[in-house]
Amino acid sequence: MPTSLPSDGSRSAIQALHLMFLLWCAGAALRIPLLGVPPLVPHIRESLRMSETEVGLLIGLPLAIFALAAIPGSLIVSRLGATRTMVAGLAVTALAAASRSLSPGVFVLYATTIVMGFGMAIAQPALPALVHEWMPRKLSVATAAFTNGSLLGAVATSFLTIPFVLPLVGESWRLALAVWAAPVAISALIVALFAPSPPVHPAAAGKARQWWPDWRSPLTWTLGLTFGCNNCVYFGINAFVPDYLHLFGRADLITAALTALNMMQLIASTMLMFMAERFQRRAWTYLIGGPAAFAGVAGIILADGYWTVAFVGLAGFATAINFIVMLSLPAVLSRAHDAHRTAAGMFTIAFTMSVTVPVISGALWDLTGLPWIAFVPAMLCAIALTVLGPILVRFPVPGQAPA
Repeated sequence: MPTSLPSDGSRSAIQALHLMFLLWCAGAALRIPLLGVPPLVPHIRESLRMSETEVGLLIGLPLAIFALAAIPGSLIVSRLGATRTMVAGLAVTALAAASRSLSPGVFVLYATTIVMGFGMAIAQPALPALVHEWMPRKLSVATAAFTNGSLLGAVATSFLTIPFVLPLVGESWRLALAVWAAPVAISALIVALFAPSPPVHPAAAGKARQWWPDWRSPLTWTLGLTFGCNNCVYFGINAFVPDYLHLFGRADLITAALTALNMMQLIASTMLMFMAERFQRRAWTYLIGGPAAFAGVAGIILADGYWTVAFVGLAGFATAINFIVMLSLPAVLSRAHDAHRTAAGMFTIAFTMSVTVPVISGALWDLTGLPWIAFVPAMLCAIALTVLGPILVRFPVPGQAPA
């Protein structure tokens, strides 16, 4: 049964752990259905006779919906509140994710993926609002908690799908997708039952109804472009590494590569749960993370065997550090009643990039017949990330004098 949060923002250790667990569950649920697909790409492509461009579109579709539905998600948060929006988004995600298993062809698979993406998209802007609402004095730690959940979910899908889930369901990619919908439904139920009731602040009620992103704000665009560049590296690797390895006769490395990608992200997020403030708003975070991401993608092209797995892991670690740091910034750089709409603007820009780049990458592969060229856009994004990150850290925290 929901409990009330103390309005002064004080938290006991048990309360803090309770809130971090709920954020962790929400984070895991928002990553599992999305990343349950890459390990299954060779099976899905062969079953439905898809081209590499169509594979890129399948990976990119949820990201496109993230972009299109982020602003409606902000509106829903402003009307229903962050907790109800989160529960509704997770419920829609679970139902649509399970429905993908019934797809008779590519277009139905796309349609159910779009609905799934919508559920995830309306939940995304709720996360920064929940962080501000539940743990206003520990924004970076709270962000690291739900990010850790999302990354553990990613590790679970990459590590368990091929060696455990597929044999369990008779090598059926359809049933494997249905299996990964179950944790999302469970997370929705946990958040619905155990989320605290928000404190009432009458003076802020009018402000809370604001939902449209400030498109004139340099902060919105810098956040979106930087976050988008980082996402393009991660999703580009997820989309094309399985088929890249399969093409060169190293399908045995697919599980290892995807597990390395997401395991290194999990390690990074666990590390940041204890030292997030040291990385927050530091230019060196991007000046190291951007080149490391570039080196990881380049290594996929140039290396062979388990060295390829190592370079995938390097890219995963670098993008995770940047991802966690940037995901907390809408809450850090916005006033409490603006966090959801700042996040909506950031997600709209970032996920527009995230869907465009994989499709372009797949098209380049199809048009040229050169598998390595699919990774070039991700390398360019890593360079842009290195440039944009130091600009982002110069934005001031509301209520705090510029350094």
